[in-house]
Amino acid sequence: MNWRNTSTRYGNLSMGMHWLMLGLIAAVYACIELRGYFPRGSGLRQGMKNWHFMLGLSVWLLLLLRLALRLTDTAPRIEPPPVKWQSLAATAMHLALYGLMLLMPLLGWMTLSAKGKSLPYFFGFQLPPFLPSLLPPSEAAAELLEELHETGGNIGYVLIGLHATAALYHHYIVRDNTLLRMLPRSG
Repeated sequence: MNWRNTSTRYGNLSMGMHWLMLGLIAAVYACIELRGYFPRGSGLRQGMKNWHFMLGLSVWLLLLLRLALRLTDTAPRIEPPPVKWQSLAATAMHLALYGLMLLMPLLGWMTLSAKGKSLPYFFGFQLPPFLPSLLPPSEAAAELLEELHETGGNIGYVLIGLHATAALYHHYIVRDNTLLRMLPRSG
């Protein structure tokens, strides 16, 4: 059991962070999609929004750890090596996904700030002064930021879909080890 990456496989720490963050991001999306099924002003709708905020902040906090891992560990090589355009596309995709994980929680936080709202608790812990307001209240800024956050969410659906499609393409069509490097070994 390797915690760190090797030349052929991601380590358990990198794998765990990857799949944990996928689960968190799926939960973030689920919460915001499910809230629409509950009436405005209901406790369940507000609960879905609060979970959306808390899970989004969790993604942002874990991203900082994940970036540290990414910068201090080498990525396992792909065998056989991909062609140049695929390597460039993979780099662009990873940068876009990391950018999304960095910006989306910040846009959400800024939106709440511009609406004059705060998230007082984070999994039961009182937040102030940990999460100060990033902006003064402003209806115009809140509308713009909310629109940017929603657009980013839609872009996220596309990026995540493309990322998964590329992994499956490499596994089933190209038949390289791209996907296998990130899966736990069986047996």
